[in-house]
Amino acid sequence: MRPKSWQFNFSPTDLRLLRVFQAVVRHEGFAAAQDALGLSAGTISNHINHLEARFGVRLCERGRKGFSLTPDGARIHEAAENLLRSVEHFAGTVGSVRGELSGTVHLGTVDAMHTNVEASLDRAIAQFSSVAPKVMLHVEIASPQDLMQRLLDGRHSLIITPIEAVHPSVIARALFREEQRLYCGRGHPLFDADHVTMEQLRSYPYAGRTYMQSGSHLRDQAFDWRAMTSHMEALAILIKSGRFLGYLPEHFARAFVQQGEMKTLLPEEATHFDSFFLAHRRDERNRAAMVLAECLVGAMTVAEPKA
Repeated sequence: MRPKSWQFNFSPTDLRLLRVFQAVVRHEGFAAAQDALGLSAGTISNHINHLEARFGVRLCERGRKGFSLTPDGARIHEAAENLLRSVEHFAGTVGSVRGELSGTVHLGTVDAMHTNVEASLDRAIAQFSSVAPKVMLHVEIASPQDLMQRLLDGRHSLIITPIEAVHPSVIARALFREEQRLYCGRGHPLFDADHVTMEQLRSYPYAGRTYMQSGSHLRDQAFDWRAMTSHMEALAILIKSGRFLGYLPEHFARAFVQQGEMKTLLPEEATHFDSFFLAHRRDERNRAAMVLAECLVGAMTVAEPKA
């Protein structure tokens, strides 16, 4: 497919096609990328075909066997990530020279943040939008493992996440501590029990978070792991099934308890607190990202609760 000789002159159309390609890779397929791009699968396919013709290589396999990058596509995907980040940084630099905040800021966070009224993410975003109305803010939700990887490879400028060990290239600032309680769902044998002991709890199936399988989370290792997930909503579903015990943020599970769908187990003995941080790379040069960081610290830093 490669021509014998090839010279590439970049155009705005190429940037647009590369953004489509990156979205397809991020969502692992044409159909999955439709909502993010606002395009039909057929239009996305045409864009990718055009990009392949431009580059003279096949970028991805698609069909009944599913979506996958070719080796050439993987290399171009990585190069495109670097290119698009450079374009965003350039736009931000031009804005700084002009005395204004512009460009794009990529913020990553764990899920189940919207119910934490003390550490208010929405208040921080409102403040940032008022001082930087021209900045494109891109917010994504992912697991702590994915967030750190995306921070390290430059896909995110800032992340909000629990961190055990900070990478040498990362600066992390404490935001808040989140109360975690142990729950069971209606229909679980312990839901109507009058007396429960820690020893009893360890004998029932447990649904845990994938990032707590090792490290300092020794409390989780005492349970009988039978299910796992990276996200709070999925964990809530597992607990509500009545078949698993599991930890959830108290602010997130409060509504389930009030509705009689969950029960807190041994709040005095089993409760613990997770620390959350705002992290960015030491070499971060995006001025808008640093302004957002100050807004996040101002709105989300709360007093340390007693453990």
